[in-house]
Amino acid sequence: MRDLSALPDLNVALVQTSMVWQDPAANHAHFSALLDQAKGTDLIILPEMFTTGYSMDAAALAEQDNGASRRWLLEQARRMEAVVTGSLIIQAADGSYRNRMYWARPDGTLAHYDKRHLFRMAGEHKHFAAGSERVLLEVKGWHVRPLVCYDLRFPVWSRDSYDTDLLIYIASWPTARRTAWNRLLPARAIENLCYVAAVNRIGEDGNGHPYSGDSQVLDFHGEPLILPGGEDGVFITSLSASALAKYRQRFPAYQDADGFELSF
Repeated sequence: MRDLSALPDLNVALVQTSMVWQDPAANHAHFSALLDQAKGTDLIILPEMFTTGYSMDAAALAEQDNGASRRWLLEQARRMEAVVTGSLIIQAADGSYRNRMYWARPDGTLAHYDKRHLFRMAGEHKHFAAGSERVLLEVKGWHVRPLVCYDLRFPVWSRDSYDTDLLIYIASWPTARRTAWNRLLPARAIENLCYVAAVNRIGEDGNGHPYSGDSQVLDFHGEPLILPGGEDGVFITSLSASALAKYRQRFPAYQDADGFELSF
């Protein structure tokens, strides 16, 4: 287990808001204005498919990997001097469509994670290709694992050798299933002995589906540090590495965890 005690605190901003249906330019402008409220943070988290809303019209809406939204993310990361992350519809080099979560750094570099678990009840698996790689990223020495929406229901995909300090879930999780969202997020924090930051949208999409928000940041006990309900805005908190380190030393459940191998 890594020694986290010397790491600085991590200032995290959740952007919970509605989106303009299938209009990337309008959403760029909307989020640009909101991001001004996140100045001074280290990590800014946007919802799933923040440029369009959760749409299955992949062929019409997909951008290339070097498209306008990727450039917008890098511009915002430089402007805010923070990592900015969120997902959008991308056409990959192999021609497939991906629900791709970008991790834009202020130094102009970029990483990404492609959503692994595609929500078949909405037909996502018919329009998108699933990712096959788990990704572990870093900001200020913190180890962060990015995940997207339906991934939350599959705990093995979130689990590693307890080297993750923060799990991120970005989502378009509808009001009808908010009970599952609010119960599974604390479970992921507790079982992984880590922080969880989860961003969901609010409002109604172009298909008439309402979203209740319920974005949150949870500590390693599964207790909320931020719980804005259905409010629109930017919500900021600070994560303590020293508190996480002390808890893992005091309660080293990871030493009794079962080993496993992932198969695809």
